[in-house]
Amino acid sequence: MTGATTPARTPDLLGHPKGLVFLFGTEMWERFSYYGMRALLTLYMVKYLLQPGNREQVAGFGLLQGALEAVFGPLDVQPLASQIYGLYTALVYLTPVLGGLIADRWLGRRRTVVAGALLMALGHFMMAFENLFLLALLTLILGNGAFKPNISTQVGMLYAPGDARRDRAYSIFYVGINLGAFLAPLVCGTLGERVGWHWGFGAAGVGMLVATAIYLAGAGALPDDRPARRDPAEASRAKPARHKLTRDDWRSIGALAILCVFVTFFWATYEQQGNTIALWADGYTDRGVNLLFWRGDVPTTWFQSLNPFMIFAFTPFLVAYWAQQARRGTEPSTLVKMSLGCLGIALGNLVMIAAALEAGATGKASPMWLFAYFAIVTLGELYLSPTGLSFVSKIAPASLVSMLMGFWFLTNFAGNFLSGWLGGFWSTMEKPHFFAMIAAIAGAASAAIFIFDRIMKSRPSRSGAW
Repeated sequence: MTGATTPARTPDLLGHPKGLVFLFGTEMWERFSYYGMRALLTLYMVKYLLQPGNREQVAGFGLLQGALEAVFGPLDVQPLASQIYGLYTALVYLTPVLGGLIADRWLGRRRTVVAGALLMALGHFMMAFENLFLLALLTLILGNGAFKPNISTQVGMLYAPGDARRDRAYSIFYVGINLGAFLAPLVCGTLGERVGWHWGFGAAGVGMLVATAIYLAGAGALPDDRPARRDPAEASRAKPARHKLTRDDWRSIGALAILCVFVTFFWATYEQQGNTIALWADGYTDRGVNLLFWRGDVPTTWFQSLNPFMIFAFTPFLVAYWAQQARRGTEPSTLVKMSLGCLGIALGNLVMIAAALEAGATGKASPMWLFAYFAIVTLGELYLSPTGLSFVSKIAPASLVSMLMGFWFLTNFAGNFLSGWLGGFWSTMEKPHFFAMIAAIAGAASAAIFIFDRIMKSRPSRSGAW
């Protein structure tokens, strides 16, 4: 066994392999669990866990606070919560490098996905116990590292090389991600804010168990991915063939490494949604509703559903638009799409400058500013995130695809860590200045990716990947 994989030979369903349905469902419920917990995390820490008298109950908290303050100086409740949020969401995207390596070399993708799913379910249930807060975060980080790169690469493995359906499959898969992310704040967020924090975290754990069940039910429709040397007897008879990386392979790896630097700044600005944008919705947005069937404030976490809702609302129109551009020969390259994605984040934060000016004059800003922000940022995300996943699956050498997919997720690691640091300025900066800073960072990343595309196009590879 050489460790090579082939597309699963299963009947097509609606023009795509049947396995895509199971991967769609698995990822939908996994994202339900992740975004359900994420919608509550900053609010939970700021409003409850990090308040004096509560933080002392968390095992190891003093050590973590001391380490963070040794680097960033004294931290009040909000900056401390922002740093913990950034550290957690960063490490969630660091461990996929290890998870991809484990799958490629030892366990295979299926076993690694199942192990990761069970670890994440355990971590969500541990969040219900305050003293286990940091251990729960660590368990979730390790579980996500095993799960994330290997579920994403299996989408690409359903299709033969050159299959034009692959890009569309990743867009469909991305809808699954965001369907779960849309439901999560409505269910987990409402339970957490209105019933009790731990109810929200528990609901996230149930969602992860559902994801595991769906994945196991669809195992027969997924590609076989037994890793090299899994059978000791076979390995003793012959060593698997190793494919030497070509010049184009190394060029692709190097280009991905450079691109990762630019994309890091996309995630640093995008991830303010679950951090400072959540605090904006809670403290600076008029959430009051006065209708016949509802009087009172809309839960803060509900605003976190706007982005995923808009993703699956906008995706069909955007895919159709790209198809129309392709027929005319005007569809942007992958890198130009990613440049436009960063530009969307910049424009969304320019909208929030106007919101901040209104709030400064009246005390509260209209929720319509947040609707506009999420609409623009969502379009930016659709131009960057799914196209990035597809891009990695297309140009990565076959023997390194899972590991490089994990490497791609390092952009989320660095971006989320930077996001937490940037979020620490929220309580000390004027809000228009804060949003202008975020817009400037995203705008600079947009320009850098566009210039990089021009450079790569001037030096085409033999494979035609660029």
